[in-house]
Amino acid sequence: MGNRLEGKVALVLGAGTLGSEGGLSNGAAVALNFARQGAKVVAADLRLDLAEATSAAIRAEGFSSIAAQADASNSADVKQLIDRALAEYGRIDIHHNNVGIEQLGGPVETEEDAWDRVHAVNVKSVFLTCKHVIPVMEKQGGGSIINVSSTASIRWSGTPFLAYNSSKAAVNQVTRIVARQYAHKQIRCNAIIPGYMDTPHIRTLWRDLSPAEFEAKMAERNAKCPMGRQGTSQDVANAAVFLASDESSYITGNLLVVDGGWTI
Repeated sequence: MGNRLEGKVALVLGAGTLGSEGGLSNGAAVALNFARQGAKVVAADLRLDLAEATSAAIRAEGFSSIAAQADASNSADVKQLIDRALAEYGRIDIHHNNVGIEQLGGPVETEEDAWDRVHAVNVKSVFLTCKHVIPVMEKQGGGSIINVSSTASIRWSGTPFLAYNSSKAAVNQVTRIVARQYAHKQIRCNAIIPGYMDTPHIRTLWRDLSPAEFEAKMAERNAKCPMGRQGTSQDVANAAVFLASDESSYITGNLLVVDGGWTI
């Protein structure tokens, strides 16, 4: 418990949790930690039932939260989400954008519609949320925008994910441009760049493996990390709380790598 975000309202997009399979998602962990630090939380996701699961978990701990459904790649949905947050809480101090999808393949293997879908979800979502939340933050006199990127944006990961890699690289630059453009408005924009993470999403990719095969895959991922282990959603959440709080009031345009040293 704490009060680092006391009095603030946080909108977390991609806040849905996948439940017990590998614990909390990054978005759900961020939403919970924002609430535990005193923020009122709007937990939003493409699937309302997943957003509600996170919001219910927050309320069960005695904190304030509402759930909302939104397609982050749809402007009308994002605008409606912003309006809902304002109607409920009157302001938005923190926006955390955690949505993202992947597509395996390089330029030859990737289908054009898959390329478009990945960039719509991963990059257009950042553009749209900034488009609709920045005017709110301008009127308030400031705010903190946090985008979730990936180490795939800054290095070769060993597997061709061209659409994903390029989309997350774009997120990095959008973050820096927004940060510079609105610094004089006291609107900060930073990105978290996670490395290898043990999250529910990762575990769904290998749910068809046998237990032995799965353990071998996880051991392989752990071995790639200089610290000998993958990160967790809590590691991402800790970074998000810092970037959302006044402790980082002079930090903007930062690409905060959270990878246990993997990209060194």
